[in-house]
Amino acid sequence: MYQVIARKYRPTGFSELIGQEHVRTTLENAIRQGRIAHGYILSGHRGTGKTTVARIIARCLNCVNGPTPEPCGVCPSCREITAGGSVDVLEIDAASNRGINEMRELRDNIRYRPARDRHKVFIIDEAHQITSEAFNALLKTLEEPPEWVVFILCTTEAHKIPVTIASRCQQFNFRSVRFDELVARMRWICEQEGIQADQEVLAIIAQVGEGSVRDSLSALDQAIACCGATLNSDQLRGLLGLFSLESLNRVGDALLAGSSQRMFEIVQELEQSGRSLQHFCRELARYFRNLLVAKIAGAPTGLISASPSEQEKLLATAARFTEPDLTRYLNLTLELFKDLQTSLQPRLHVELGLLRLVHSSKLTGIEQALSALQNDPALSQSVKQSPPASRPESPRAVPSGPSPFALDSARKSATIPQAKPTAEPPRSCLQEVVMGGAAPALAPVPESDSPDPSSVRTRLSNSLQELGLRYTADALDHSEVSDNAGELVFVIPKSFALAMSESDLRKAAQHAFGRPVRIKITVGSPAATALPGPSKPKVATSEQQLLDRVLSDAAVQKFREAFPDARIGPIRNLED
Repeated sequence: MYQVIARKYRPTGFSELIGQEHVRTTLENAIRQGRIAHGYILSGHRGTGKTTVARIIARCLNCVNGPTPEPCGVCPSCREITAGGSVDVLEIDAASNRGINEMRELRDNIRYRPARDRHKVFIIDEAHQITSEAFNALLKTLEEPPEWVVFILCTTEAHKIPVTIASRCQQFNFRSVRFDELVARMRWICEQEGIQADQEVLAIIAQVGEGSVRDSLSALDQAIACCGATLNSDQLRGLLGLFSLESLNRVGDALLAGSSQRMFEIVQELEQSGRSLQHFCRELARYFRNLLVAKIAGAPTGLISASPSEQEKLLATAARFTEPDLTRYLNLTLELFKDLQTSLQPRLHVELGLLRLVHSSKLTGIEQALSALQNDPALSQSVKQSPPASRPESPRAVPSGPSPFALDSARKSATIPQAKPTAEPPRSCLQEVVMGGAAPALAPVPESDSPDPSSVRTRLSNSLQELGLRYTADALDHSEVSDNAGELVFVIPKSFALAMSESDLRKAAQHAFGRPVRIKITVGSPAATALPGPSKPKVATSEQQLLDRVLSDAAVQKFREAFPDARIGPIRNLED
C-alpha cells in the first residue's frame, strides 16, 4: 500500500528534526541528564512536528539502550512506537475523547505498570479540546503521577489550556519552519524519490506550506501525482491555484501607467478563466508585501519566501515604486480582501478596489506639495500676495429706533421750552443713531444736554426688578453705565461678574425702551455711583437682618419646603 511522503519521511530521531533546534537541544540534554519531567505541553503552528517529537520522546525513554537521546530504531519498542502499535504508548485524540468519562478511564489505566517498557507514555493530541470538567478530573493525577507515567499534551492553541494544567507541565513552543529549510528538506526528498524539481518549483511548494512541513510535503505529493517525475512550475501553479509573478506584475504595470482600463481587463480575464477572485486578492496582498520588503531591504533577503531569481525580479519592480505608495497599496489590498469575505458581488468589489489603487497612485503627499510650493517662486509670491480667506462678517444689527440715552434726553428736553433754531445744528454721532436721520416728533437735543446715565440705569434696574431678575439688578446697581455710539457699555466689578447676565439686560432694555439695544459688558473698576432714592435696596448689616433677607426669598422658601431638614450655613454679604 502506498504511503504518503509526509508519513514515509517522518523523523524518527532528534537528528532528523528540522527548524526546532531549541526544542531538540533542551530535550536531548534532559534525557541525557535523566531530568525527565512527568508532563510536557508541545504547542505551535500546524505541521511543525509536535506529535512527531512526542513519539521521539517515547522512543528515547523506552528504547532498550535508553533512556537515550539517540534511540536505536531496531529494537521492538522503537519499531512498535514508530508504527503506532505499542501497548505502553497510548495516543489519544482529544477531539473525540474530550469528556470526563474518558479522563476517568485514563486515570484508572495509569495505576497499572507498563506491560513491557520502562515508561507508560500518554500522548494527548488536540489537548485544547478537553472540557474543563475533564481537565479537573485529570488535575491531581497530572500533578503527582506514578513514576512510570509521562504525559505529553499536543495543541495548536496553547492559550486554551487551563493555567492549572500548564503550571504542572514543561511547555515548548514550536516555530514555523524557515523557507530555506523547507526547500532543502524537499530537495532531499525529491532526490530520494527520483523526482526532478528545480528551485522555482520547490519555492512554490514551500510558499504553499507557509512554514508547515506537513502542508509542504502534502503539496509535493500532489505535485508529483500531477506532473510525474518532472515537476513543471506552470502546471504546479494551475494545480495549486497560484498566480505567477508575471501575472501579478500586470497590476503593477497598470498602476505605473495609471490605467483603469487595464484593471478592468485583468478582472475580466480572471472571471473568464474561472480563477478565484478572493485568492487573487490574497496573492496580490502578498505581492505588495514582498515588494515593500524588497524596497526596504534593497537586496535579496530571508524575509521574502521566494527563490533567488524571483527576488531579483521583485527588486527590479520595487525600484519603480516609492515606499509610501507600496504601503498604501498593501493597506488597500488588505481592506479589499477583508471585504470579499462577506461580499455577494465579488467582481464589483475587486474592480472597485483596483480602481482605488489606481487613483491612490495619483495622489500627491503633503510634503511634496509644500516642497513644490517653496521651490516655485511665482506660486509662492502669488500665495503671499493673496489675502487670506476668511468668513464674511455678518452685518452688525443697528437699532431701528432711538437709544435709551436719547429717549431720556428727549423726555427731559420736552419739559423745557426751547427756542426754535433757524437752522438745524449738526447732530452728534449718538444723536444720529438715535434720530435715524430725522426727528419729526422730538425737538433736536442740544449739545449741552447730555444723556443722564443714572436715569438709564434706574430704568433698567426697575425693569429687572419687575421681571424678577434680582441678581442682575444687584450687579447693575454696582456698575458704571456709558454710551458709545448708540451702544450701552457696562463696566462691572470683578465680584459681580458672574451675577451680570447679558441676556437679562437685553430683556430689561426691551421691556424699558420697547426695542432691542446693543449691549457690551466689561469687567473693571467702575466709579462708585449709587442709585438715588428707594430704588436701591438697603443693605442689611447685622446677621439677623441678613438671615431675615435670605429666609424671605421665594426660592429659599421652596427649597426649605422640599428639604425640611436642611440647615442654612453662614451668610456673607457680597457687598462688604
